Formats: sequence, structure tokens, C-alpha cells
Amino acid sequence: MTAKGFERHDHSQCIATALHQAERHCAAHKLQFTPVRRRVLEILLDRHRAMGAYEILDILAADGLGSQPPVAYRALDFLVQNGFAHRIERLNAYTACAHPEEDHVPAFLICRNCKAVAEAGTELEQGRLGKAAAEAGFTIERIVVEAEGLCPGCAGQAA
Repeated sequence: MTAKGFERHDHSQCIATALHQAERHCAAHKLQFTPVRRRVLEILLDRHRAMGAYEILDILAADGLGSQPPVAYRALDFLVQNGFAHRIERLNAYTACAHPEEDHVPAFLICRNCKAVAEAGTELEQGRLGKAAAEAGFTIERIVVEAEGLCPGCAGQAA
């Protein structure tokens, strides 16, 4: 699985496809894809970078969808629990999932300058951590892999 997030693409198609996948998933699993949840996912997809809950809340408030922190946090929790978004631990922020229909262990490439985030999948079973866990009889339930550096655009500006 290659990293998704820094390459040029049809951004409007990317957003439409991801929203359609989320709608389909929610309908199939009888989950409520409320207007607030949909808008939060749309914001994350549109920005293509890590965003804090309060930054998202400011946009929701401007849209008339709520101004209290629980509004944003509940929507973000729903999106993370259902695989539509990920929490970036290092930044205490969120980003849309680039591979929502694939079972994967995400690895994040985070631009320290513009906060753009690319998501790559990792192969746990074939990596050193997976082998070490298996040898120790340990069952891994959650992994967070985050790398910080410069995206191609910011690296080009710095050169």
C-alpha cells in the first residue's frame, strides 16, 4: 500500500468517493451518518491535513452546526471508531482515512511545516514489531506509527 496524501489528484472526486463510501458503510451497518458527522468528515477530507477538534468546531459553528466541544468530539469519535478518520497522537489532531474500505495498520507521514498528512499502510505480521510480539506471545490490539518531516511541497520550498 503506497502513501496517499501528498500526490496530486482530483480532489473533488476524492471527497465525493469517500463520502459515498461512508454513506454506504453506515447504511449497511445501520449507523446514523448525521449531518454533523458528515460535515466533519467532509472538512477533514477537504483540508487533507491534520486538524484539531477546536479548529473543526470553529468551522461547524460558522456552518451553524454547533459551537460546543462535545459536538466535534462526538462526531470525531464516531468517525474514528468506524474507520473513516484517524487520530494523530503526535499532533492531538485528526485526519480522514485514506483507505477506509481496507483493513490496515496506518502509518502517518506528517509535514512539520504545513501539517499535511499522508497515510501509508504497514504490514504488521511481516515487520519486526509483529515478529517480536509473536515471539513474546503478545497480542497487539492497537498501533500508532507516525513520522514527522517535510512533504514534497515544503521540501521543495526549503531547497
